[in-house]
Amino acid sequence: MHPFRTHNCGALTAKDVGETVRLSGWVHRKRDHGGVLFVDLRDHYGITQIVADEDSPALELLDSLRVESVVTIDGEVKARDAATVNPNLPTGEIEVFARSANVQSKADELPMPVAGEQEYPEDIRLKYRFLDLRRESVHANMMLRSSVIASLRRRMNDQGFTEIQTPILTASSPEGARDYLVPSRVHPGKFYALPQAPQMFKQLLMVAGFDRYFQIAPCFRDEDARADRSPGEFYQLDFEMSFVTQDDVFDAIEPVLAGVFEEFAKGKTVTPAGEFPRIPFAEAMLKYGSDKPDLRNPIVIRDVTDEFRQSGFGLFEKIVGGGGVVRAIPAPNTADKSRKFFDDMNEWARSEGHAGLGYVTRKGGEFGGPIAKNHGPEKMAALYDALGLGPDDGMFFAAGKELQAAKLAGAARTRVAEQLDLIEQGCFRFCWIVDFPMFEYDEDLKKIDFSHNPFSMPQGEMEALESQDPLKIKAWQYDIVCNGVELSSGAIRNHRPDIMYKAFEIAGYSKEEVDENFSGMINAFKYGAPPHGGSAPGVDRIVMLLADEPNIREVVVFPMNQKAEDLMMGAPSQVSAKQLRELQIRIVEPPKSQ
Repeated sequence: MHPFRTHNCGALTAKDVGETVRLSGWVHRKRDHGGVLFVDLRDHYGITQIVADEDSPALELLDSLRVESVVTIDGEVKARDAATVNPNLPTGEIEVFARSANVQSKADELPMPVAGEQEYPEDIRLKYRFLDLRRESVHANMMLRSSVIASLRRRMNDQGFTEIQTPILTASSPEGARDYLVPSRVHPGKFYALPQAPQMFKQLLMVAGFDRYFQIAPCFRDEDARADRSPGEFYQLDFEMSFVTQDDVFDAIEPVLAGVFEEFAKGKTVTPAGEFPRIPFAEAMLKYGSDKPDLRNPIVIRDVTDEFRQSGFGLFEKIVGGGGVVRAIPAPNTADKSRKFFDDMNEWARSEGHAGLGYVTRKGGEFGGPIAKNHGPEKMAALYDALGLGPDDGMFFAAGKELQAAKLAGAARTRVAEQLDLIEQGCFRFCWIVDFPMFEYDEDLKKIDFSHNPFSMPQGEMEALESQDPLKIKAWQYDIVCNGVELSSGAIRNHRPDIMYKAFEIAGYSKEEVDENFSGMINAFKYGAPPHGGSAPGVDRIVMLLADEPNIREVVVFPMNQKAEDLMMGAPSQVSAKQLRELQIRIVEPPKSQ
């Protein structure tokens, strides 16, 4: 017999009754029923109920053990009484009568329980992550993650993509987020950077002729944590393709994403491949107030700026006269809502740093609120008719500069839908956001700069750069969004040095600066580069959506906290003076606050 187990803790069924078996695992729970001890023995695969009574030589030992001790049990498989069968367990029809027990490892008193799903403070969970990972829901998330990655890899292979690993130690780039730097021992004073993404390497693979590349790529960015972003590191399905248009990229990745979501959706509906809506950036900002719209939300924002150019409501008239806009957010079927509902929305907007959120109430066709009173019932009724709103629909208004009003309207759209329980459940709604502007005006620097990705091909190529207003040029850039979560950005790349130099010139960069900062890529393009494009959906965010988790930490095996600290391993940590001398580095302490 094997020294530790003949079966795992999820394997035994009624067909094994009468067998002598050996199981090893953790003591998950113990229940003493007056001389009869029940132990739930857990391993990676499941739980088996162990029973020991006064006739069992193992009773005394098992009774003395703390939960989470590791033990090996020899015993006989018995059928449970019909009344005690547990239909929720694969092993629920049987139990193992313990003939002997051997302790592999005793557990000390636990800092947090493993059995059950109690909420515990983040610092405790992360410090003892190895215990947290034993909990059923967290363990299940890690298994889901593994299965999702395996499915992504299989689907990419089936489409003829070649998996290639790109370097981890690379050069720092002036573009993008803040780098993690690694000092070089053999080149004192010089530093490697951990890759924010394999962007340049994957484009160079296209120049090298590999045609279709992918990898499950680790990426490193020194950014602050958010609910949908881990500090430090994350993983993405990185891919690139040669001789492709935007449509070709979409046709390649839609079946992969739709297929993975369908595989793990647990009955939820998924937007079919080939049917992902394509929403231009400008339309997304107008209708949804966001470039990552949640299409489960039926509310559509409307521009009503012209309606208030000449209005009895002086505040909106003044805003419009100063070049601002007014956006309307419908609040359907709110006739039964009190004035407090509308006032609370206004207070919420102020708490978010906005001036406020105007509103109109309507009940049985009768309007209420100062905006309706000043604008006039006839004009308000005409506006409602034009927007297709009903006699019991309310409406909120966001007014101000265009970007500011769009952001407030987008946030209000989400909050109204949540408050009114309008967001569709049981589905994954995908879309593409396309036609991003190539350039934007930087108010702080008072100059034109890239708005999204400097290495994207402008629509219209060189002719557009030479003849169009830069702020009207669109790029072949696109984002994949699911349920309001951005899964990735991508683009058809600018593979021509002449177009790249011109694009950077518009953004204020000289040819010499481009050659210095991006020498590896632009030099390669001078030796023949195919048209190419790709994207990189985030693995962590995909799993977060499929696991229905609100925080990305729940699907990362050993996450950092919001301060980018690994509480379990004690990272970041100080290093010895010897290590610093080897690297020829001196620590400069920050100035002490007065």
